[in-house]
Amino acid sequence: MNDWALKSSASVVCLIVVLAVFAPWLSPYDPQDIDVAMILKPPSWQHWCGTDSLGRDLLSRMLYGARVSLAVGFVAVGISLFVGVCIGAVAGYMRGTVDMILMRLTDMMLCFPTFFLILAVIAFLEPSIWNIMIIIGLTSWMGVARLLRAEFLSLRDREFIQAAESLGVKPLRLIYAYLLPNAIGPVLVSAILGIAGAVLLESGLSFLGLGVQPPDPSWGNILTESKDYLEFAWWLSFYPGMAILITVLAYNMLGESLRDLVDARK
Repeated sequence: MNDWALKSSASVVCLIVVLAVFAPWLSPYDPQDIDVAMILKPPSWQHWCGTDSLGRDLLSRMLYGARVSLAVGFVAVGISLFVGVCIGAVAGYMRGTVDMILMRLTDMMLCFPTFFLILAVIAFLEPSIWNIMIIIGLTSWMGVARLLRAEFLSLRDREFIQAAESLGVKPLRLIYAYLLPNAIGPVLVSAILGIAGAVLLESGLSFLGLGVQPPDPSWGNILTESKDYLEFAWWLSFYPGMAILITVLAYNMLGESLRDLVDARK
């Protein structure tokens, strides 16, 4: 069952990434083209996913929206990984007072609900895709830091680490050449799960009008427009909603499957 989940979720993730990367070549129309003669047309052979309130092709906007959602996921997780790895590695290696200070900082950040913390920060900044990436990354590193710290603490007293220390290996090299490679598995699993969370956060922020701004397409702001036409334009909410559901579910299944694989090898 785990093997099936791993293969199927990895296939879906790869498909989504390919669709996002090749969106300019796969899109049948320009996502910004307005056609007043095709306003709110249901799915057809001409427009597979229908059109929106300005006559724009929904499939094209969905493909370009995938690029935005995945870009936010990868960049935000990259930022959170960098911050979390730095803090977790230092805390796990140094232990003592340094560990206590860094972990109390982490606990303090965990006290704030992430979504509302992001809303509070965005209230003082101009809504943009880059601000969303940075803010999500800087408010979601805590899990990585705690996970890596725990891995470092379990590895710190192993024989090969003690042997490296006795040979005079410097702390920085010890961390990044000996400890980190042996602790990176669970961190990468956490990063994959973090991409799903970042995609969901970006969609929620764009739905509220605080993320990607029109006319640039994203799954969240397509959903925002759909709420005014739910009674007679079901496709405007169905397709972006399914895209978010499938993407988040695929990344979560991939992360959980890899976690089981990592745990089985320990």
